[in-house]
Amino acid sequence: MERGQASGTGGSGVPVHEPVLPAQVLSYLGGDNPATLEGWIVDATLGAAGHASRLLAALPNVRLIGIDQDPHILAHAQRVLQPFERRVRVRRGRISQLAAILDEENVTRVVGVLLDVGASSLQLDSAARGFSFQHDGPLDMRMDPDRERTAADIVNRWDESDLADLFFYEGGETRSRKVAHAIVAARRRAPFQRTLALADLIERTLGSGGKTHAATRAFQALRRAVNEEGEELSAGLAAAEQWLVDGGRLVVISFHSGEDGDVKRFLSQGARDGRWIVLTKKPVTAERSEQLTNRRSRSAMLRAAQRERRAGNDA
Repeated sequence: MERGQASGTGGSGVPVHEPVLPAQVLSYLGGDNPATLEGWIVDATLGAAGHASRLLAALPNVRLIGIDQDPHILAHAQRVLQPFERRVRVRRGRISQLAAILDEENVTRVVGVLLDVGASSLQLDSAARGFSFQHDGPLDMRMDPDRERTAADIVNRWDESDLADLFFYEGGETRSRKVAHAIVAARRRAPFQRTLALADLIERTLGSGGKTHAATRAFQALRRAVNEEGEELSAGLAAAEQWLVDGGRLVVISFHSGEDGDVKRFLSQGARDGRWIVLTKKPVTAERSEQLTNRRSRSAMLRAAQRERRAGNDA
């Protein structure tokens, strides 16, 4: 669900971003000889550049192209990556546009692809972006502000059965029909425009208590629908398979069991077909020490694979 954690601020007042599973990402993407690895690494979900900056510092012969759909976060990432500017290109775009962007940039010899899917902590922690059920803001949830559909559009326009299915399948909310019914009844009086109004209704409907807020699953489902996260992930996996050189590595971090399942199936089928060598038999999770310092790492699941050598390709 979340990519890293903002912990404090730097000298400029910009939040310091702690990416999840940084050592594991470096280990899998750096391979057996990180000091001699040459080529391009594609960070298709650049975010606050926490992973990108660590990869560039540890892999001296690698260049990196960072892509993100959020212009606000992209501006922050560019500042973080300034010390590496000769080895970095930054582009705004969605994961589904990855193949087109690499073609436009004439990127060759892609040795690594990183997909750290879900929302960034800088998005989640900004009330104005509408992701949070703990701070009041507009019911928006768009990572890319150019998307037309907002969370408010879904909440106020979808019929009850579609809302229930969304909360169940995309959020894992077992009481989804109860939530959907309450939303439809309430919106007849006034449409939902703010996050806390929706969160409060869900909490009243399901009751408070437990380890997580009652609105957690419904908000996750809305965010995934607004940003078409399932479709974006599928496009990213296909682009990685297309662009990675033989022996190149793919690392995917997900925060949603459905997404992790999609990645597992993609890599398993690819391994059976001779396209991938799976490097992680089960998802890699954060050590207890990281979970204690970065709470958003608790739900992170990492899978990695290596592009299999293709027949007749000696690259």
